[in-house]
Amino acid sequence: MNEVDRKISPARCPLCGKPMDAAFKPFCSKRCADIDLNRWLSGVYAVPVKETDDEDGGRVADDDAEEKS
Repeated sequence: MNEVDRKISPARCPLCGKPMDAAFKPFCSKRCADIDLNRWLSGVYAVPVKETDDEDGGRVADDDAEEKS
């Protein structure tokens, strides 16, 4: 069976799993979209960053503290 033969399942809301509404893509409703936005703004979601050097090429203070411990 190849990918063309498979049935494509309808897109689902990433928060509640209900079918996606095109008006609120990728969510099912304004409520789920607002919940997701609140999670980003309150810091629940964050993009991981590993900082090793600052702009000047020196060590970041947090790294120096970990090395001394």
